[in-house]
Order: sequence, then C-alpha cells, then structure tokens
Amino acid sequence: MSKLREKFIRELPVLLANGALGGSMADFAELPCKHVEERARFYFDWQENRKRWQVWPFTNTILQAPGTKVTIENASGVERTGLNFASQDYLGMSAHARVREAVIDAVREFSPHSASAPVLQGNTRLSLRLEGALADFVQMENVLLFPTGWAAGFGTITGLIRKSDHVVLDQYAHNCCVQGAMAATPNVHRVRHLSSESFLKQLRRIRAADTENAILVVTEGIFSMDADTPDIPALQAACREYDAMLLVDVAHDLGACGPSGTGTVGLQGMLGKVDLVIGSFSKVFASNGGFVATRSVAVKEYLRPYSSSHTFSNAISPPQCAGVLSALEIVRGSEGDELRLQLIRAVNCLREALQRAGVRVLGQPGPLVPAFLGPERLGRITQALCFEAGVFANLVEFPAVSVGASRFRMQVMASHTAEQVERAADIIGEAYLFANQLFAGSKDA
Repeated sequence: MSKLREKFIRELPVLLANGALGGSMADFAELPCKHVEERARFYFDWQENRKRWQVWPFTNTILQAPGTKVTIENASGVERTGLNFASQDYLGMSAHARVREAVIDAVREFSPHSASAPVLQGNTRLSLRLEGALADFVQMENVLLFPTGWAAGFGTITGLIRKSDHVVLDQYAHNCCVQGAMAATPNVHRVRHLSSESFLKQLRRIRAADTENAILVVTEGIFSMDADTPDIPALQAACREYDAMLLVDVAHDLGACGPSGTGTVGLQGMLGKVDLVIGSFSKVFASNGGFVATRSVAVKEYLRPYSSSHTFSNAISPPQCAGVLSALEIVRGSEGDELRLQLIRAVNCLREALQRAGVRVLGQPGPLVPAFLGPERLGRITQALCFEAGVFANLVEFPAVSVGASRFRMQVMASHTAEQVERAADIIGEAYLFANQLFAGSKDA
C-alpha cells in the first residue's frame, strides 16, 4: 500500500474535520464581507489547507511539451512523471513538425507580436488568410478572429445582444456564453440540457410576450463536461419558426470528429446552415485564439466595433495564425482523417476500460471522456492517488459542474496507445474503489 493511501486511512478523521475534503468554490462565491480581501482570505485559507493535504488538483505546471507522457509539478510542489490525459491537444498538432516550423517561420517574418488591435492595424496577411481558410472550412462566408475562444463566445453575444433582447441557453452552456449573456441582457433563460422541446417552449413563451426584440439561442457541438450533443437541425428549425438566431459553440468537436473534421455540425448535415458558429483553436489547432463564423457580412462588420473582446484586445499574433493555418491544412487532409481514426480508437478503448474498472462513463464517444466520481471527497481522494501513481486527469468540481457531481474530464490524444489507456483506467478504477471503501468504513463520512 502506498504511503499516501496509508496517510488517508490514518488521518481521515482529521481530513474530514479540517475541511480539506469538504466544501466547494460555491461556498466563497457570494460570501458576505466588509472588505474584498476578507472574502479572498477565507477562500485562500481553504485552498492552502487542501494543498497541505495534497487534495488540491488545480494550477499544475507541465514541465515539457504536452504529450501522452509528461512530467507535472502540482500546486504542492510535488513532481511526477506519468500518463497525460489532461492536455487539450486531441490530434497532437502541438508536436507536429509542420506546425512548429510554420510558427518559427512566422516569427522570423513578422515577429511574435501583432502590436495593434484588429480594428486598427493588427491584421496581417496571415490573419486574413486564416479568416478565409476557416470560412471555407465551415462553409460560412464571413469569419472574425478573437484572441481566445472565451473571448469569441463572450464578445459575439455582447456584441449582438442588447438589454431588451433575450438569450436562451442550454443549462450546461460554456461559461463564456453564460457570462456574455448575463453581461448583455437581464433576459437570460436557461433550459433543460439537450431538450429541443424545452428550447421550443421557451421560444414560444418569449414570442408570445415580445414580438419586437431579438432572441439568441445558444448550444454546443459537444458539451465538454458530459460528452453529449444537441439536435442542431431541430434547434435551427425552431429558431426559424420564432425569428431567433442560433449560435453553436464548436470548441471541442471542430477538427476532432465529423466528416473531414467538420465536427457535430458536419455530422448532422448542418454545415453552412447554422446562423452563427463560434470556435476555439486551443483544442485541435495548437494555439490560443478563437473565431465567429456567419453567413452575413453585415453581422461580421457589426461585431468589429461592438464586440469589446475583439475591438479592445490585441489581434491574434502572426505565429498563432501560422500555426493554426498549418494545423487546419493537416486536419482537412488525409493525415487528419487518419488521426481522427486513431483518436476514436483510443477513446473507445478508454471508455470500455473505465467501465470494466467500475467507473461510470458519461456521454458518447468523442475526444472528451467524462469519468463520473460524484461527491467532491471521492473525487479529491481519487485524483490525489492517481497523481501519485502517475496518471494525470483534470478533476472537475464546481463551478464547472454542479456541487456533488465531480468527475475526471479526460482528454484523449490520437497518440495514446491501448496500453497507456488500459493502464490509466486500471489506476483510476483502483483509486476510485479505495476512495469509496475509505468513506464506507468511516462513521464521520
């Protein structure tokens, strides 16, 4: 038995009493205080206590390029080398020689910096080429670039929506879209996850009371915490019926799945038929940055001055544009097809291995494999033991998921081997079983 397991058995009453296994970030979000630092201090003390007990899974440091095997230093200063299921590099583009060379060439030609906002003179030949290449890829004539994927979601919604308008979101929509909606209008409506009928009923209710103002409907190609997908044709049809606009966030699926990498939109036969598509370069295309695509040139031009995260941010840099362009060329070619085939093989292998190990797997096969753990105390013990054993997977807690619904959001790469996947699943299963047995035997749990 490992020293950490022995410590958890021996010290469990202390861990339960001192709060390291209890509470969540929800407890500090609205904490009343007279001074801002007071609220921050309560949170900081809770965080430091978790670090001391090695059950703080966040703010880790990767000590090399992201690959299937890496060395990580956690927030407690402990270093481990092991299997990596915590990096967003689904097709391995960050290690691809062509992508790296394209980035180096762009630094030599343009420098590392765009040195201006895109509404001034931050555009380059590379950024304009990237807009054109993306427009062709998603079959929507107009693309606008953003410095991050988060900025694309937030900026598109705040750029288009005004206080009298409405935003209708899937209850699990990404934070960038939720924050954008809340910043834009008080008329924010959350509907049941993946329920086309709930969207339709909400649109009907809004239009019965308001025939004058705009409605934006927001969903995702793949929901990253649950690995599931909406019925995009049904949502687009509902938007047509009630004179609303549909926005689909394709951050996790574009490039990683679908015919020629066109994601869920392509799989559902909706390529070029959705009102708005937003995406991120950070999952498949080896770079920060994001975009919005639209068939309307008027919408694109309206966003230039009114989307604050586009207007008041420095433009995406030339090396970033060059890397994404190179990755996009690979994604759309025969090599991309082969990488996606390798990825789905690894995904299916991991899902099957986790289920054999007694871990509940959510959603459908895709680059994200959510391994459900449940109460935070189970997730924290499981993650600590996995880290010790050299398996790195992102433990997700509130605010990314509901309180009491912690999980590993495992991110698979095309280069993961069957042996790596099965070993990771075995270690996760053993750690999760230990955590359950630990608390089952405790009167205080």
